[in-house]
Amino acid sequence: MASESRVVIYAAMAGNLLVAITKFVAAAFTGSAAMLSEGIHSVVDTGNQVLLLLGLRRSHKPPDSDYPFGYGKEIYFWSFVVAILIFAVGAGISFYEGVIHVIDPEPVSSPLINYIVLALAILFEGGSWLFALNSFRKTKGKWSYVDAVRRGKDPSMFMVVFEDSAALLGLLIALLGLVLVQLTGIEEFDGIASMLIGLILGGTAVWLAVETKGLLIGESANRRVVDDIRQRVGAHQQVEKVNEVLTMHMGPNFILVNLSVRFRRSMAAEQMEQVISELDSELKQAYQDIKRVFIEAESRVEKPTALDA
Repeated sequence: MASESRVVIYAAMAGNLLVAITKFVAAAFTGSAAMLSEGIHSVVDTGNQVLLLLGLRRSHKPPDSDYPFGYGKEIYFWSFVVAILIFAVGAGISFYEGVIHVIDPEPVSSPLINYIVLALAILFEGGSWLFALNSFRKTKGKWSYVDAVRRGKDPSMFMVVFEDSAALLGLLIALLGLVLVQLTGIEEFDGIASMLIGLILGGTAVWLAVETKGLLIGESANRRVVDDIRQRVGAHQQVEKVNEVLTMHMGPNFILVNLSVRFRRSMAAEQMEQVISELDSELKQAYQDIKRVFIEAESRVEKPTALDA
């Protein structure tokens, strides 16, 4: 999974870097605000991919005394930073440039250069988008795309898809803005296109931030996994009742499980140790992402209530 994420990110980074260079060259020759916004967008995307790679690398650091459960949440932190950068830098600058060019529009010269660059950018971005979407489709399984984003625990996969989708939509809007300027002679359309690109980036950033926030705080495993853990533990002949099943993703491939279990009264201490060991092994074999399992033997002594006092 991690290696596939890296390949997707490297492909997106290479495409964004090439596209950014061509966009800035075109913006310098033509003076197009929408093209400048698209260039800024591609630079931000390239930087974002660098941060995602940094997060992936740091998330694989081994546990130590300061972080006994490892550094898996590094990828969640850097994914959240990426969402903030998309909003603050990409969306903010694009919208600002659009407002400036609506208030004081500048003529767009050499539109042919813009069309050529946009066509190449759509080709490059489209290839990167298809590659990322195909990888995401393999990992999402039977879930819909929306459910896969909401339930997914590896933000590096769906963030690239979101970024590339926003990039493609932005390119189409930039192209539409240039066409409208040529057809109508209204130069404000170029600035309006830049503002729309900023709004698209802002909406994308907010959605990504919301999805990564839960993972960063400490999101549980998917409901299907939690229910299956409860069923497996409860089916053991020496287990009388499963009180709580607490899970947390410490990283995309690291689930921490904490169980509160009531064992049968007749069990000796040595037998209880054996049962706990069996449950630990069974859960880890059933789910490779379960790395640590803690089982608490629940007391049968009822706590006194206010009426008993």
